[in-house]
Amino acid sequence: MPDIYLASSSPRRKELLDRIKLPHQVLNIEVNETLLPGIPPAEQVLTLSRRKAAAAAEKLDAGIIIAADTVVALDEVVLGKPRNAAEALDMLEKLQGKVHAVFSGITLLEIPGNRLLSDYERTEVFMRRAGRAELERYVATGEPMDKAGAYGIQGLAAVFVTEIKGCYYNVVGLPVSKLVMMLEEFDIDVTACWG
Repeated sequence: MPDIYLASSSPRRKELLDRIKLPHQVLNIEVNETLLPGIPPAEQVLTLSRRKAAAAAEKLDAGIIIAADTVVALDEVVLGKPRNAAEALDMLEKLQGKVHAVFSGITLLEIPGNRLLSDYERTEVFMRRAGRAELERYVATGEPMDKAGAYGIQGLAAVFVTEIKGCYYNVVGLPVSKLVMMLEEFDIDVTACWG
């Protein structure tokens, strides 16, 4: 099996790869995540995942890079990571009592050769209406600060989510099943790592 690199500093993505026992190394990369306004969420996550894969490729001679990007979209308006507690609270208040979508883009890049495969996953998330005091207590935990849409479904924010339609792991930040199917196109069988 070729060396596999995760181009992400997200502890959640690393944990998901560890859970499926896919051997990998983490590459911390910095990329400009600024995009022109009005880009649809699916196109945004694809563009950013490709940008991250390209940045990681500059650091390597050989291997397969996994790069991902996740955004939360409410009525096609992207909610990124909050810059401060006030912005986190504002995002959470917008999501209350509504359905929003989580998009994750995945790019696989094989080097040398620059074979590239990109795809995305979309999951709908339903949040109950929560009181301002509940949301303030959640923001005070600090959990929302490094997460798109200002919440982590796998953490304390589970108390706000009533239903999802689609891949749960997509909401965490990496649609595992989609990734496994993409890796199969590179002749990598994840289940072979379970022996």
